[in-house]
Amino acid sequence: MTTTTAASTDSRAALGPLLFGFFPAQVLHVGARLALADRLVAGPRTSGELATDTGTHEPSLYRVLRALACFGVLDETQQGTFALGPHGRALVSDDPTSLRNLVLLFAGPEVWKSWGELDVTVRTGEPAWDRVTGKSSFEFMAADPEYRAMFDQAMSEGTRNAVPGVVEAGDFARFGSVVDVGGGDGTLLAALLTAHPTLRGTVFDTVDGVGRAAGTLAGAGVADRAEVVAGDFFADVPDGGDAYVVKSVIHDWDDDRGTAILANVRAAMPEGGTLLLVEPVMPDAPASTVDVLMMVMSDLNMLVCTSGRERTEAEFRRLLTGAGFELRRITEAPGPTNFSVLEAVPARPA
Repeated sequence: MTTTTAASTDSRAALGPLLFGFFPAQVLHVGARLALADRLVAGPRTSGELATDTGTHEPSLYRVLRALACFGVLDETQQGTFALGPHGRALVSDDPTSLRNLVLLFAGPEVWKSWGELDVTVRTGEPAWDRVTGKSSFEFMAADPEYRAMFDQAMSEGTRNAVPGVVEAGDFARFGSVVDVGGGDGTLLAALLTAHPTLRGTVFDTVDGVGRAAGTLAGAGVADRAEVVAGDFFADVPDGGDAYVVKSVIHDWDDDRGTAILANVRAAMPEGGTLLLVEPVMPDAPASTVDVLMMVMSDLNMLVCTSGRERTEAEFRRLLTGAGFELRRITEAPGPTNFSVLEAVPARPA
């Protein structure tokens, strides 16, 4: 006879949702892929109408719609009729709070299949993404403009969520000019220039990366104080900025390449310049909090999809020292994200 102890019951309650955690991710992905929230902005519709619009099997689609209603994305107002629920705007494409492209990215087939080979990555140390797609993640994006556009929009969605906290934590009022290294479509730079009317800035990324930056800056009304520069941060970085912001870049790369990027920033920076590195800072020991869990999962995603990693304070300090910087302070960015701003300056000669 088996006796179920309180401890084993607690363990099942804790681990059960983790075991089935991939189910909801795929429900969200189908909802985002079919643009279901977009189709409900104008008002409620039946599952049959949505199936006709999306070219799907109505009985199967209904079951997905029902699951989305359980998540609060949709609301089944009457049997078979659905409207946007309390979380529905988060999957509407043009909503300022949208996460639709983040869902398409992280629950999409490339990341999905890569995570399915986590065990192989653990055995070999090689990113599963490269095996799954036949290319590195950045080579893959360069070869697929549609995927690159979705990736850029996903990064923009994540940046919009982080912007208020980064603007506050970085104390940008003290600078006259800023260079956003790896700044993509210019979302962060546009926010910085909007918040500080005397600030001038440059967004720097690959040709593909900055493809939408001019439009972002013009849309924010700051194009007259901004410059868009395409290049390769492994080769060099635009010089002359008072401050250099590097957000969500270093975690994509191993220590050698991360140091190379930062060394190029150091070479471009005047002696009185400041580096503002915007990244999560991993704690030295794991903790059962949402913030730490998100960092640990992001670290594993870097392991599976790139050569990068999330880093602790000590690991950042070593990276910065190797690139010729001295870490001055770390400020947690307020708000719903787990970013911190690591402020560093050129190291003084020994």
